[in-house]
Amino acid sequence: MKVLVTGGAGFIGSAVVRYLIEHTDARVMNLDKLTYAGNPASVEPVAGSSRYGFEQIDICDRAAVDGLLQAFRPDAVMHLAAESHVDRSIDGPDDFVQTNLVGTYQLLEAARSYWKSLARPETFRFLHVSTDEVYGDLGDTGALFQESTPYAPSSPYAATKAGSDHLVRAWGRTYGLPVLVSNCSNNYGPYQFPEKLIPHMILNALAGKPLPVYGDGSQIRDWLFVDDHARALWTVLTRGRVGQTYNIGGHNEKRNIDVVRAICAALTAAQAEQGKQQTFDHLITFVTDRPGHDTRYAIDASKMQRELGWKPEETFESGLNKTVRWYLDNPTWWQQVLDGSYRLERRGRAEAAR
Repeated sequence: MKVLVTGGAGFIGSAVVRYLIEHTDARVMNLDKLTYAGNPASVEPVAGSSRYGFEQIDICDRAAVDGLLQAFRPDAVMHLAAESHVDRSIDGPDDFVQTNLVGTYQLLEAARSYWKSLARPETFRFLHVSTDEVYGDLGDTGALFQESTPYAPSSPYAATKAGSDHLVRAWGRTYGLPVLVSNCSNNYGPYQFPEKLIPHMILNALAGKPLPVYGDGSQIRDWLFVDDHARALWTVLTRGRVGQTYNIGGHNEKRNIDVVRAICAALTAAQAEQGKQQTFDHLITFVTDRPGHDTRYAIDASKMQRELGWKPEETFESGLNKTVRWYLDNPTWWQQVLDGSYRLERRGRAEAAR
């Protein structure tokens, strides 16, 4: 099987690429624009494989995407390329509209044209990877997001992802493109860009900097270890029913403040193993809440388990310990990210995966 992964140098995308190379026989083409959050070093563990290829392409560049589809001839597209940081979307929504909406449209049209040219178009799949933030705010209702939950996005990021979900479903309904959609909860794990909550807190704590928590930290998120998510996406791609949506969650609802305290505890334990007596809770600092901050997200992933037999393998505690230890053991990766030195053009690997 040949799979085109868009956004494969990003956090979740790189986890998908690593999973496909390490745990399947798929040939993988990684298409990534290499924006600030796209890091070629995140796929270096598998970049030497003869089944891996990379092309630096913007999904908004229709001609380039067309050319890659015709050259690589994939059996499936896993679409993960997106602008994904809520704070950035509030400060500057333009890039989110362009990438998440226009880019998804261009990719859909390129995929539709390519799909129609296939000798066996019924075997093709287009998996669109989205977020639980499209559903909006659960508040204190005790309910869970289900696949049938109405959309009510709160941020520009969530709104553009909601729009891209609608485009994908429309291309499935109107043109017959064999699409699948997944909506996931908050991901965490190795190789995550440091602007996100968990790596931001880890690296700030190690540097002795304040750990900024929005409001009173009572916002609740469902946390999903990224390797569990990668495995789930492969399951959806290979076993999911065309036209269906699958919610992917970690069954780990946590208040933000409790997540930060857990990070502090994990770092303290790790330092103690090295004979260092150091605590981090005193660095926690409460800051002004961001506009439109949703109170609670929580995913009902029972359809994934019932229909496809998937469930997360990591608990929040086991996943967080793995994550903390990865950042402690890989300072070169995150230091290069912080100083921007990883932003080097990487080309020339495309031929290997064709």
